[in-house]
Amino acid sequence: MLSNWSVYLLGSLILFILGVFSFFIGSLYLIWDYVVIMDWEILSLNGCSITMTLLFDWMSLIFVGSVFIISSMVIYYSESYMGSDLNKVRFYFLVFLFVMSMMMMIVSPNLMSILIGWDGLGLVSYCLVIYFQNYDSYSAGMLTILINRVGDVAILLAIAWMLNYGSWHYIYYMGMWDSFEFYLVSLIVLAGFTKSAQIPFSSWLPAAMAAPTPVSSLVHSSTLVTAGVYLLVRFSDMILNMDCSFILGLSVMTMFVASLSANFEFDLSSIIALSTLSQLGLMMSILFVGYPILAFFHLLTHAFFKALLFLCAGLMIHCMSDSQDIRHMGMMANQLPFTCTCFFISNMSLCGVPFMSGFYSKDLIMEMMMMSGYNFFIFMIFFLSIGGTVSYTVRVIYYIVFSNVSMYVCQNYSEDSIMMSSMIVLAMLSIFAGSMLSWLIFPIPFLIVLPVYLKVMPLIFIFTGGLLGYLSCVYNISSFLFLKRFYLFSFFVGPMWFMSYFMTSVVCKGSFYLAKSYSESMDSGWGEFLVSKSLVSFDSFISRAMNHYQYNNVSVYIMVIVFIFIFSLI
Repeated sequence: MLSNWSVYLLGSLILFILGVFSFFIGSLYLIWDYVVIMDWEILSLNGCSITMTLLFDWMSLIFVGSVFIISSMVIYYSESYMGSDLNKVRFYFLVFLFVMSMMMMIVSPNLMSILIGWDGLGLVSYCLVIYFQNYDSYSAGMLTILINRVGDVAILLAIAWMLNYGSWHYIYYMGMWDSFEFYLVSLIVLAGFTKSAQIPFSSWLPAAMAAPTPVSSLVHSSTLVTAGVYLLVRFSDMILNMDCSFILGLSVMTMFVASLSANFEFDLSSIIALSTLSQLGLMMSILFVGYPILAFFHLLTHAFFKALLFLCAGLMIHCMSDSQDIRHMGMMANQLPFTCTCFFISNMSLCGVPFMSGFYSKDLIMEMMMMSGYNFFIFMIFFLSIGGTVSYTVRVIYYIVFSNVSMYVCQNYSEDSIMMSSMIVLAMLSIFAGSMLSWLIFPIPFLIVLPVYLKVMPLIFIFTGGLLGYLSCVYNISSFLFLKRFYLFSFFVGPMWFMSYFMTSVVCKGSFYLAKSYSESMDSGWGEFLVSKSLVSFDSFISRAMNHYQYNNVSVYIMVIVFIFIFSLI
């Protein structure tokens, strides 16, 4: 029988081998321009057949390879991180189910089989968010699954709508457009927005941080939140046939609001979650501008450095006795030098520092956006979001690595070989994956003609954002803005413009009041007493009277004698 230790090791090893193999085959398919569609007939009865179709092209194979490689490192990391947990085998199988659901969604060209993976992601994510069983986890899990159910309903309606066409295979309809497809595309965009947490469905993503850190690393890098972006990339040939200005505006505002909110946050996990939300907004925005392959390229590079960022943050929080406040974490480079190095690498890649992995996708996205001809509002929000990303990144690095206030005391946790091994692989991918994928996906140079001031504009905003982040730490501007006169502004910007409040209290308050009034008028009112409970009350009265009589009460007999005497006199 395999021990708990070998279950994690064996699972990570198998996933890593499968991931490398899938990535290699996907690269060959990309070079050869080769696609395999596998049709597996499950049942054939009276001329009616049930088939399972799998699509293996370069996009699905490279993405599956990336998901498997990241998952293998996260599972290997979990061997040490969840070592003292009593239910770590259960945790392992939940994570494995999570990865398999994502794989099912990626390789399906059919909306019915996509729904299996899509619903599997939602259900298993709920189980993982409530893994630490407390009220906060239950609230976060409920918010996560209810918002994701909106996307599930949209997929179900899209399946019903595709009965108009004759097949649930979306690949048949990529080259066509008619008035009916507008409704199908709208439902698919709604599903993608709920899963990828775009405005107005953004509140569940920071709440899902209640899950264990390895799960957060998977959710925020390559599985749950990227499912929506991947689905929209697959449907992009349809989506780009209609006017995307409104949904582009929502995606751009998601990117801006998340990067702004992260600058007011002091919780390390929340900062990284808001960072993920900002990057998802960036992917969605460039997709609706008209470059789905670029969105997919950034999806892959972001997955590698965001997984590394979460693994480093998880170890830091572990070593701080589960305190997530960055104001407590000064000078951690003295205690965790390797983790801080990997943390620095992943943050630099997130910022788009030249020749890191994130630079190749983010710089290309900015240049294509400048060439797209959209208005000045979109242009400025893009650049302000890039500056905001660097600002909160520098702020986090300053508080964790350079700040003098350190609450690090004698802890039992330290860097071990298992955690460091998983970080090494992801750190290498965070540095080299961007250039490797850019050579693979864009083998032919694409001519981008821009004036010099536009060409250096992303670098200018990167360095300006870094300077602002540094100055806000040195002069403690973030704490200053929480003073009484600025408190309303900070309270508005910090919790993402009250979005969590709107998606919970505002949506539910009306239904709660309605349920309360119904309860008062029906369950607790005269109707319940006179109609529903009348037979019960009558039976109860009769039984009490019989019980009273059967106990030979003297008062009963005296009353009977008195009544008989009165009747005899009458």
